[in-house]
Amino acid sequence: MQNRSKAAGGRLAVALAVVAGLAAGTTVVAGRAAADEMKPIRIGVLTDLSGVTADATGKGSVEAARLAVEDMGGKVAGRPVEVISADHQHKTDLGSSIAREWFDQTGVDVIVDVPNSAVALAVQEIAREKKKMVLFSGAGTPALTGKSCSPYGVHWTYDTYALSKGTAGAVVKAGGDSWFMIASDYAFGHQLARDAGAVVTGAGGQVVGEVFHPLATPDFSSYLLQAQASGAKVVGIANAGGDTINTIKQAGEFGLVAGGQKLAALILMLSDIHGLGLKAAQGTYLTTPSYWDADDRARALSKRYMERVGAMPGMLQAGVYGEVLHYLKAVDAAGGTDADAVSAKMRELPIDDPYSRNARLREDGRVVRDMYLARVKAPAESKGPWDYLDIVATIPGDELVWPLSESTCPLVAR
Repeated sequence: MQNRSKAAGGRLAVALAVVAGLAAGTTVVAGRAAADEMKPIRIGVLTDLSGVTADATGKGSVEAARLAVEDMGGKVAGRPVEVISADHQHKTDLGSSIAREWFDQTGVDVIVDVPNSAVALAVQEIAREKKKMVLFSGAGTPALTGKSCSPYGVHWTYDTYALSKGTAGAVVKAGGDSWFMIASDYAFGHQLARDAGAVVTGAGGQVVGEVFHPLATPDFSSYLLQAQASGAKVVGIANAGGDTINTIKQAGEFGLVAGGQKLAALILMLSDIHGLGLKAAQGTYLTTPSYWDADDRARALSKRYMERVGAMPGMLQAGVYGEVLHYLKAVDAAGGTDADAVSAKMRELPIDDPYSRNARLREDGRVVRDMYLARVKAPAESKGPWDYLDIVATIPGDELVWPLSESTCPLVAR
């Protein structure tokens, strides 16, 4: 009997130990789950904080992301939201390194902005590999939703095809049927010049020449002399930020406009116009997805932005606000940051923010949106600071995107 009691006692002790172990394991799992629930949702703004597009993106993009987080209450799906940022310096290897570190070590759930097409394409591949979301506002290459498309990539604000079709199409219709292109010598500039050239020739015009310059070029004299000698009616400027400002300023110094040539900036930011001044930029046509003074909603949000940044938001910074807001709404609807679930919700939910008009997210990751054809005001037409644009027309979004029937994106149903 005594031996049986000892055996029973031993079995009981083992059973209790097992129960205790299971309880401890359950406590650990529950603790981890609770910790995951409180783990911040991290948004990484990968941008240009020091280079030629810093004014159009940079700290403005970071503040735009923070405004979107605030407008969601600072917490989504029961978790706090944090915004971090880094400067990719327009270097593909640096941008890729930051993206990997953010996804692997820093706990970043989504990367946004990425103003540089080469960097953007590299980051899209890393995000695909890691099954993480990446939302592009600053990048312009259509390849992001073409052959390089990803189920986790969203091209939010614009692409070179849209801006080329809007601006080049309007200039050719107005009689500017011969063009010389000055473009930046990287993926963005080559694509912008190619897209604009296709619009020009498609409308019955011709491109008589083109030249490509390194990023952040201080002296455009040799390029402008070639444009001047070409006899083209229009000099198409296919670069961005400080390069655009320098091209237009030096074109004035070389007397291109005085000599009868027109300048067409294929991507002209609000910050570029501010840097140039209305006297130098007046009369230039451009296509823009948003304008701070478009209506009461845009003005109200832009005023909050202005108080923080000291400038009105340009289209890329407005795009960062919209993409972050929509992403957080999708996270809330999905109940978490799983990229497959969030991507599905982003396509399902309506896009609603002060800077988007009739917008929707296509299966290839491209946001289709109405855009404005605008003209830069003359100094006498401006009523005050940042009153720079006249909205000439609204261009329907379906006219500005590559047709899905011709898409090379593998995600598009055939």
